[in-house]
Amino acid sequence: MLANPYVRTVILSRVLLQLGIWIRNYAMLLYVTDLTKNDPVYVSLIAVAEFAPIFLFGLIGGTFADRWRPKRTMVWSDLVSALSVGAVMLVLMNGGWIPLLIGTFISASLSQFSQPSAMKLYKRHVPAEQLQGVMAMSQTLVAVFMVLGPVIGTFIFIQFGLQASLILTAVLFLGSSLVLATLPSDTDEPNSGDTGSFKKELQAGLRYIASNQSLRTLCLTFSAVGLASGLTQPLQIFLVIENLGQDKQFLQWLVMTNGAAMLAGGAVIVGIAKKVKPQLLLMVGLLVTAVCTIGLGASTKMGMTIVLLVISGLFFPCIQGGIQTLIVRNTEGAFIGRVSGTITPVFMGMMVIGMFVSGYLKDAFSLFAVYVASGVLIMIGASMLLPLIAQKRSLDERRPAS
Repeated sequence: MLANPYVRTVILSRVLLQLGIWIRNYAMLLYVTDLTKNDPVYVSLIAVAEFAPIFLFGLIGGTFADRWRPKRTMVWSDLVSALSVGAVMLVLMNGGWIPLLIGTFISASLSQFSQPSAMKLYKRHVPAEQLQGVMAMSQTLVAVFMVLGPVIGTFIFIQFGLQASLILTAVLFLGSSLVLATLPSDTDEPNSGDTGSFKKELQAGLRYIASNQSLRTLCLTFSAVGLASGLTQPLQIFLVIENLGQDKQFLQWLVMTNGAAMLAGGAVIVGIAKKVKPQLLLMVGLLVTAVCTIGLGASTKMGMTIVLLVISGLFFPCIQGGIQTLIVRNTEGAFIGRVSGTITPVFMGMMVIGMFVSGYLKDAFSLFAVYVASGVLIMIGASMLLPLIAQKRSLDERRPAS
């Protein structure tokens, strides 16, 4: 697969981007917690700046990526991201940290145009029999940086400070842009000229989901799980500080442990996915995650916290695999892009809402209460899958009779 110049170039670009994103995110997290004395409200705003663009620009970016030339879109997105980091550094010289949030928001927004363009290049230039392997390679890359990213980001910030972290981030984004510039020029494509296509496609996707019971159920499950994920996402650092009594830098090791477990769990799921019904796979993954989430909120022992992170990491691929399989099986080929483009923003939108209120809920109640609320929401999401499981069982029972 790496013999393909398009795959090799895009993967190298993604390595540079992932490294830059993790260095930037951890530099911002550690800098803001230092400046605000671990204020949970401000920490939650960091997560909003990182994830809100996925909700706000996911559909828009995908639509424009189909209309624009993919190479040019990716090169300019990464170049403007590098320039935005440089602008943030200049503004930070006058003090304050709000420019960090703005710069992160801009960079994350641009990635919503770049990522669909990479998919477009893969579709054009990767043979069909290699496409699944290339996608698996891309997902593995993300998992690898979930393990290495926090360690690298924390080390660079502690050793060299915020300014060096941002300079390196800008250099990595610029490097990604330069790497992509070596790709062959885009081929000209006819412009449809249909300025209303985005609105029509969005409406068609919404109507299709509304008329499909399985997709409606998945959308509701996504909503509950997205809200639950948003509640705990910004508060992980407080598990380290409050529950375990460790310095905030210790968060990198917990994230690394969870990421390593995800890698192992993913390898296992690949082997058993064909033997387990996706509804059951998804429900088991959600229930285990719910129990582990509540346990993490209650745990004050290092060993117990690590065990829970390992278990949740091992079962997290059940959720990803189950969801993707259900979407593909229950969606007509012509609607797959629009369905995933509609359901994913629903998840991200609820996640961003959860991130926005998590800091306030922690201040009003407690860290444990927020984690319990998250676990209960995940259980509610899992319970919504019961009609799908019952429907599948009913169909299986009828088949022998027919």
